[in-house]
Amino acid sequence: MSRPERLFRLLNALRVLPKPVTAARLARETEVSDRTLYRDIESLRAGGALIDGAPGLGYTLTEDPALPPQTFSRIEMEALVVGLSDVRQRGDPQLAEAADAALAKIAATLPERLQRQILHATHMVYRYETPVKGTTDISDIRTACWDERAIDIDYRDADEVQSERRIYPLSIVYLDTGCGLLAWCCLRQDFRKFRIERIEAFQPTNESFRPNRVRLLRDYLAQMS
Repeated sequence: MSRPERLFRLLNALRVLPKPVTAARLARETEVSDRTLYRDIESLRAGGALIDGAPGLGYTLTEDPALPPQTFSRIEMEALVVGLSDVRQRGDPQLAEAADAALAKIAATLPERLQRQILHATHMVYRYETPVKGTTDISDIRTACWDERAIDIDYRDADEVQSERRIYPLSIVYLDTGCGLLAWCCLRQDFRKFRIERIEAFQPTNESFRPNRVRLLRDYLAQMS
């Protein structure tokens, strides 16, 4: 492995591994001795990388605009193109536009050779079924998820039964033919998955569920295991 390739591999390990990353773990990831690992960390620091930590404490990378752009293997770029293409087809207009912008930004940071590989990716996505559209703007629900705010909804279930509920929106889930919303239902005092196209009215509230969000997600994952 060449030294530049090794340094890029070290940067990537610092980005993706749980922090702080021990020197021993980084040395295994880059296949070098501890002594070489310490020299490589100092080289990255000299090149502008903000790396906190020391031997015995572990290391944490603070992303900084001065860092060189991330590089991708060809298969990683194919994965990016496939994923963002799927978002363009299945996402709402705001998310589809964001996918186009994200791919353009990624391509702009790459060398010309890698830009050509993105333009001529060999994988494509095409879905024959059009996702079911609802009356509620999904961007409003997304904002409620981000802000960790409860919402009041009028919901019509599969049996055409209407109900009014206050829910804590946890995650938007993309299904085969539409979108679902994983939420804690205050009415049922349990987790529920709502089809977004069946939400007939939507009203944001000032109630925050931020202190409970992590616990709720942990409880849901425990139920699923």
